[in-house]
Amino acid sequence: MTRFAELPLAQRLSIVRSGTAYLAQRLDGIADDDFREPSALPDWTRAHLIAHLGYNATALGRLLDWAETGVETPMYSSAEGRATEIAEGATLEPETLRHEFRRTARIFDERLSAATESVWSAQVRTAQGRLVRADEVLWMRSREVWIHAVDLADGARFEDFPDTVLDSLLTDITDVWHRRGDGAGVLLAADGRAAIPVQPETAVTTTVSGPLATVVRWAAGRGAGDIHIDGPQTSPPLWL
Repeated sequence: MTRFAELPLAQRLSIVRSGTAYLAQRLDGIADDDFREPSALPDWTRAHLIAHLGYNATALGRLLDWAETGVETPMYSSAEGRATEIAEGATLEPETLRHEFRRTARIFDERLSAATESVWSAQVRTAQGRLVRADEVLWMRSREVWIHAVDLADGARFEDFPDTVLDSLLTDITDVWHRRGDGAGVLLAADGRAAIPVQPETAVTTTVSGPLATVVRWAAGRGAGDIHIDGPQTSPPLWL
């Protein structure tokens, strides 16, 4: 099992690009009249989600600006400003939303191609307040495009994700739960992987098992599917 952060830079860039292409393909399959239909995220239409994806690329670009110049440039001015931006973006016409997604994705990709080692190794702060190396933006964008392709509710599946993305998502999710003290008693047992006790110091009361993609989908809060749950905790803790 090789996690995303352990891959050579070229492979991480490839996963970002393939995820963007996968999402763009799903987006191309959505008719303009269906942009106002619900996404898989509570209270968001597909238009909200597509607007967010465009703004996210721009926001991550601000972190690269920070890394390159040393001038602190937050992803968003505030949580309220981010929410307002998405709400307003969701009112745009489908043609405009499609264009903005492609435009911001292209600009972000150009920034990735131009970044030097000094940029990747610089320290920046995420919207959640974590201080990270700037190359963390590669994982942040990968996570966005792959998962939100599913959230478009147009046929994308966790089963289509690269194993590296699935393994890294599972690690990411369980690390967050562990830091927060959530998921006590939960054991995640994905086929072909070592079982993960979320809080190792507590006795196991619920075992969630099945194929890797199914376990990750459940852990990410995107539905149970054909997962097997042995125990009382049938829904996952919050992740993001």
